[in-house]
Amino acid sequence: MGNRTYTWVVILVFICGLLAGLGLSPLLFSQKPHTEKTVIVSSNAPEPVGPYHQAVRYGDLVFLSGQIGLYPGNGSLAGTTEEQTVQAMENLNAILQESQLDFSDVVQARIYFINASDWDTINKVYGRYFEGAYPARAAVKVAGLPKDAKVEIEMIARVC
Repeated sequence: MGNRTYTWVVILVFICGLLAGLGLSPLLFSQKPHTEKTVIVSSNAPEPVGPYHQAVRYGDLVFLSGQIGLYPGNGSLAGTTEEQTVQAMENLNAILQESQLDFSDVVQARIYFINASDWDTINKVYGRYFEGAYPARAAVKVAGLPKDAKVEIEMIARVC
C-alpha cells in the first residue's frame, strides 16, 4: 500500500471514529441518572422532631432516620430502656412497611445509647427483630439524645 493510500485510510478511520463518537456521546454524557430521591412518610411512626424525614429512598436504598421511643400520635416517650428500644424498633418497622420492606431488607444499622449498663437490654430487644442474617451494625455511646431518650436507632435497607 502506498503512502497516499495509507494516509487516506488513516483519515477515513479517524473520521469514522469521530462520527461514531459524536453519535454515541449523547447516550454516554447527556442522560441524567434515573434515580430520584423519594420521601417516605408513615402515619404509624412519630412525626420527625426536627427538619428531616422519617426515611428517604434513593435508588435501591432506603435511609431510615434515627428513631427514638416516641409513640406515634401523641409523641410521648416510652419509659424504660427496654420500652424505648421496643418502640424505636416498632417505629422503624412501620417505616420499613411503608417502604414495602421488612427487617430482612436492612443492610446496616446504628444504635446510639447514653448508658453503657443498658447495652444488654438494648441488644436483646434489637436481636428479636431479625431472623437469619443480621445487618452490619455500629453501636455508639453518646452524651445525650433528643427528648432525653435512652436509645436511638437508624437503619439503611435495600430494595430488592
